[in-house]
Amino acid sequence: MCSLALFPPPLPSGQTTLCESNNELLSGTASEQPQKQESSPPSLYFPRESLKLHSRTESSSKAAFLDHSETLWMRSAAAWRDGGCTGLLDEITNSNTEVPKWLSVGSGFSLALLRWFSSFHGSMFPHLTLSSEDMLAEFSQVLNWSDCVVRAFAWHPHTDKFALALLDDSIKIYNPKSATTPTLKHRLQRSVAAVQWKPLCASALAVACQNCLLVWHVDPCSLSTRPSSGCAQVLSHPGHSPVTSIAWSPSGSLLLSASPMDTAMMVWDVASESCVPLQRVGGGGVTFLSWSPDGSHVLASTPSALFRVWETRMWTCERWPCVKGRCQSGCWSPDGSRLLFAVQGEAVIYAMTFSDKPAGVPTCASTGPQAAAAVADLSESTFNTPEGDITVGGEIQSLSWDPTGERLAVLLKGDPQAADRPSIIAIFKTRTNPIFELLPCGFVQGESDAEPRLMQFHPNFQHGALLTVCWSNGRITHVPFYFLSAGVPHFGLGGSPSLPRPQEGAADFANQSLFTELVS
Repeated sequence: MCSLALFPPPLPSGQTTLCESNNELLSGTASEQPQKQESSPPSLYFPRESLKLHSRTESSSKAAFLDHSETLWMRSAAAWRDGGCTGLLDEITNSNTEVPKWLSVGSGFSLALLRWFSSFHGSMFPHLTLSSEDMLAEFSQVLNWSDCVVRAFAWHPHTDKFALALLDDSIKIYNPKSATTPTLKHRLQRSVAAVQWKPLCASALAVACQNCLLVWHVDPCSLSTRPSSGCAQVLSHPGHSPVTSIAWSPSGSLLLSASPMDTAMMVWDVASESCVPLQRVGGGGVTFLSWSPDGSHVLASTPSALFRVWETRMWTCERWPCVKGRCQSGCWSPDGSRLLFAVQGEAVIYAMTFSDKPAGVPTCASTGPQAAAAVADLSESTFNTPEGDITVGGEIQSLSWDPTGERLAVLLKGDPQAADRPSIIAIFKTRTNPIFELLPCGFVQGESDAEPRLMQFHPNFQHGALLTVCWSNGRITHVPFYFLSAGVPHFGLGGSPSLPRPQEGAADFANQSLFTELVS
């Protein structure tokens, strides 16, 4: 298996990745961007200083009010609401002058027992000791989520509009064909970890928040820039927070949600605002969800060194243990037959193949893979550049596969403490039929002061693939990959965009195979 050393070297300072043409990544300055089409998505910039951050958290808001006397029952009700069983027992224990002695002593003993059990459980699942904010940052697909200006991004599956969540917990919806930019705000819309549009629907947007799920219904024909909070459905379940991942079924009939604090994966019927928990022993929670494009399987990661792949006909699952750490990210091939995933602590991409049900096998039987195969080794490689040596590779933050199945984007974490080990996006050319292949393409880089934090492919780009990248400085750019898809018949090249002449030197890497099923 080959390494990242097969890739072209990273770009020199001051150069950014513009696009791909003729199997080569073109670079230049921002002013050298190819001429955009009329309906091209806008490149946006959100300076951190322009965002009005919350000056006071909910936990510290009590300081704004004068003290006043409350009865024990009022304080107990507030403690139950804010801290659950632990908060209630703590309030009763500390109110020993207002309750019978036996009740105070019994509450103190129960509180000590509960804390001992919690510490024991926390030693088995260390993530349970994290705060909600730290938990969201730990399990988010966004690199450095807690300090990222753009915390979530989602293309609409059928149109050119997209939604993004900002550091100030507001959500903006952009459509290049509309002059109106709706801004969504809600009192429960805090610490947004993910957003996703409902398939086969123009208006529904699901939002994963700290304490609940919100499903906004925004009329695309409305001229309002501030839809009312009454346009949002609130979906919540006891113990199911914070919500770190959501996934719509391809038909839009069901919505999945996951929380590291809850061992159950929730299956929501949004219309009736009801849910069915799918619970399995082991794992300590659910952190990441990905529904296959054909709707047949769901990847469900846990905080522990195992993940599950559910089949959605009978909702049974296969349990897959990992060697080093948890499943960090995963993505499906367009036909849903192949799953690529990355494991925390490893610089390797693994693949699993799901075959069709053989003749004579009952519909409830599993036809999943017997083992996962390593298809790419992304261990650190050092490149010599005019500015000095740069080391690229290491742990993987997230994976994204374009809808044609011909480009794979891998966000590498890098080392924030080392200037010569930046986070970077590696692009692979992929082929799924008749065999699975990976070929090196190149690195996507932005401005010299910006590192990638979040990425997603456009679901319906007509000229190949379009990768949207959210950068650490608050900028959002779109990198087009111009190619003729192998899965679509083409009659001539009249629809291919006109581009500058490619640079020399990159062609040497175009035909080097990184992984092929026939030889691995």
